[in-house]
Amino acid sequence: MFKLGISSSCFYPVETEISFDKVCLTGCKYAELFICAPSELEEAFVKQIKEKADSAGVQIIAVHPFTSFMENTFLFSPYIRRFNDSIPLYKRYFEICRLFGANILTLHGAKDICSIPDEEHFRRFALLSDIGREYGVTLCQENVVHFKAQTADYLERMSNAVGENFGITLDIKQARRAGADAQDIIDRLSPFIKHIHLSDFNDEKDCIPPCSGKYNFEALFSKLKSVGYDGGLIIELYNHSYKEESEVKDSFNALNLMLNL
Repeated sequence: MFKLGISSSCFYPVETEISFDKVCLTGCKYAELFICAPSELEEAFVKQIKEKADSAGVQIIAVHPFTSFMENTFLFSPYIRRFNDSIPLYKRYFEICRLFGANILTLHGAKDICSIPDEEHFRRFALLSDIGREYGVTLCQENVVHFKAQTADYLERMSNAVGENFGITLDIKQARRAGADAQDIIDRLSPFIKHIHLSDFNDEKDCIPPCSGKYNFEALFSKLKSVGYDGGLIIELYNHSYKEESEVKDSFNALNLMLNL
């Protein structure tokens, strides 16, 4: 069964603990947590979020690190010492995932101007992925525009190189921005898709709340059912994607009704 939920990113740049409160108030049962600052890696903060989740009956199923914008430099530059020195930070992310009971950590990864060979990119991703497995976490590559993995072709090459530990976070809006077909990615890489970000679009904006625009969610859900997908379906928006915060809850309710969950 799909795990329909909401990302705390929908309310960024409100502080993470307040954003998560807003997620919990929607009535969803699953959530993605964006960690947005170094202090949010500390034990006291993680415990605070876990207590909020438990109290609201919300399962955090995925974590998104605040270091996404630095991954090209931290993890995938020619300077190997920087990669090695970054491993403890990502171990901490994996540890936090385990504490939450989340099994997904999403990477933006290497930019399309990455200066290391693809084979070295794959090797480093595989090493981090193996570490994640030790914590019960799947490291997922997101298909972000202007990054190496924005196309199905590159994701397919990564999956072949990394192997069974490879995971994908499929983002619908990012596929649209990159000129990629989300359903083509599903057709070609469904065994590796572990997490999905949902949004909608119209003629003016490429990211608005689901069920308020032109995107065919019924076709998407039919395709996902046909390949046996049973992971997260997480509404991931920006605070400029809507006028009123209530639109986030409304979109969740509309999807919930459509899926008959």
